[in-house]
Amino acid sequence: MDAILKKDSGLNLDGVKRPSREEAEEAVRTLIAWAGDDPAREGLLDTPKRVVNAYNEFFSGYNEDPADVLSRVFEDVKGYDDIVMLRDIDVISHCEHHIIPFIGVAHIAYYPTEAVVGISKLARVVDIYAHRMQTQETMTAQIAETIDKALKPHGTAVMIDAVHQCMSIRGVKKKDVSTITTQFTGVFKQRPELQERFIKLIRG
Repeated sequence: MDAILKKDSGLNLDGVKRPSREEAEEAVRTLIAWAGDDPAREGLLDTPKRVVNAYNEFFSGYNEDPADVLSRVFEDVKGYDDIVMLRDIDVISHCEHHIIPFIGVAHIAYYPTEAVVGISKLARVVDIYAHRMQTQETMTAQIAETIDKALKPHGTAVMIDAVHQCMSIRGVKKKDVSTITTQFTGVFKQRPELQERFIKLIRG
């Protein structure tokens, strides 16, 4: 699983030195000046601090390991032998190309073997990957791979449906265009009827 950035380690996921908070705030001042405003103006004096605080929240997923979230499983499922699904998990992430939000929902299902995990943990895995700079395609695959490795189910299905503001507020400026990505593993990939059932459950 990913090496996880620790706030006190001074390194990021790839082992590159992490700038100090002071350096990050100075970078924000540089961008403000580059945009054409005065970072010393009263209304902007505290903006660098606020931006860095926001980044700590937006990208908190770099400080957590999603595998740890799924490390506790429950084997007493009383003979349950069907899919487990979470629908409409809120997703707020940031496109790694422009660092602009994309917002939508994730749907997750897995077909357990001998163990299940607390359902809130699946939503937490989505949150961890969403709180990183992402492409929607990569995040969809990461969620499925993490569930597969941790739970070893018969199969996993993930769908993300999101609107990318890098497309709606800049560039082609097409509002409300939804991007849908899917990842199927195991029996969900082998059996089209399970994919169809997954999609029907999403639609309610």
